[in-house]
Amino acid sequence: MGFSSPVCVLFFFFGIKVYCQYETYQWDEDNYDQEPDDDYQTELQFRQNIEYGVPFHQYTLGCARECFCPTNFPSSMYCDNRKLKTIPNIPMHIQQLYLQFNEIEAITANSFINATHLKEINLSHNKIKSPKIDYGVFAKFSNLLQLHLEHNNLEEFPFPLPKSLERLHLGYNEISRLHTNAIDGLVNLTMLDLCYNHLQDSMLKGEILAKMEKLMQLNLCNNRLESMPPGLPSSLMYLSLENNSISSIPEKYFEKLPKLHALRMSHNKLQDIPYNIFNLSNLIELNVGHNKLKQAFYIPRNLEHLYLENNEIEKMNVTVMCPSIELLHHHHLTYLRVDQNKLKEPISSYIFFCFPHIHTIYYGEQRSLNGQMIQLKTQVYRRFQDDDDDDSDEHSEPEGAHEDHEQGGEGQFDPYYDEVQEWR
Repeated sequence: MGFSSPVCVLFFFFGIKVYCQYETYQWDEDNYDQEPDDDYQTELQFRQNIEYGVPFHQYTLGCARECFCPTNFPSSMYCDNRKLKTIPNIPMHIQQLYLQFNEIEAITANSFINATHLKEINLSHNKIKSPKIDYGVFAKFSNLLQLHLEHNNLEEFPFPLPKSLERLHLGYNEISRLHTNAIDGLVNLTMLDLCYNHLQDSMLKGEILAKMEKLMQLNLCNNRLESMPPGLPSSLMYLSLENNSISSIPEKYFEKLPKLHALRMSHNKLQDIPYNIFNLSNLIELNVGHNKLKQAFYIPRNLEHLYLENNEIEKMNVTVMCPSIELLHHHHLTYLRVDQNKLKEPISSYIFFCFPHIHTIYYGEQRSLNGQMIQLKTQVYRRFQDDDDDDSDEHSEPEGAHEDHEQGGEGQFDPYYDEVQEWR
């Protein structure tokens, strides 16, 4: 008994230690069932990684419930064709906003209260009126590059607009008023479309357009202009003035437009224009069809496409068009359209010496003195060259050629174009 007593005591303390360790383990395990700390998140979150540029998770960005935000373009929000009558709230991260083809009547600042990074806004084809646009709603967008407001009911030029703006589309409205300082801040604008409005000469007086020092394309077609717009910036490359009531061009009007590539003045009231008025070194396309011109004029060396259809020309004087021939510096004219004039015979063959690159002359139908339509023996002259460039041919096209060339002539150059592009 004397020996067994110490042994029993040892086993007793060993049992107590093991039990205490078990209880301690059980307590630690129970701690895992408690509510997580505030710093612990059970859902994996995608956060911006500055070093590797990992994108934000789509759910953290958000999208207006009326619209669609594609995962592959997380900065774009598509709300077009949804019969919306108001603009939904725009999340902060959105850069491209598409709201065209809806029934929106007003533009309020509340809709854009969070949107600070917009680069493009398309509100075309809606029912917006000028009084329904909150003052300064667009001016706060310091990154805005494109603004589409065409096909609405605007009565005046929107003002103010951000200096960052590069492309402004205002065609197909009812604009007849222009704020005195509306264009002052548009120093970065490269394209301005004002076709199909109610613009008059009084709106464009002085040097108001010259303030757009980077402007490359200006569309003023289908308005109520009676004279050439004054003070155009020297950076201009494309000028559209079709369907107005312009009757004359000042003598030295184009001297300040040395970069002009395309000039479209069809459907006006031009009669007598200065002989050398279009002598521009960079002019490639010239359309003065559907006017009242009675004679030809000097053709600049680099001009390639010339449209003279539907005028009052009775004879094409090639010497006037090309007073001299320089063997080392050919004229580049390739296409000439002269249908619906009063020509009695085809143009002199001397034209092929002056313009060796010409491949098509479209005569079509001509008007006689009594107003009846006549056809020259050669409706269309075309020059075809084989691989050796040594074969040429002259022929008449079959019936239906007139319609084909109506589409292949002026038709291939859309008179209402809304973006800067090469003329080809």
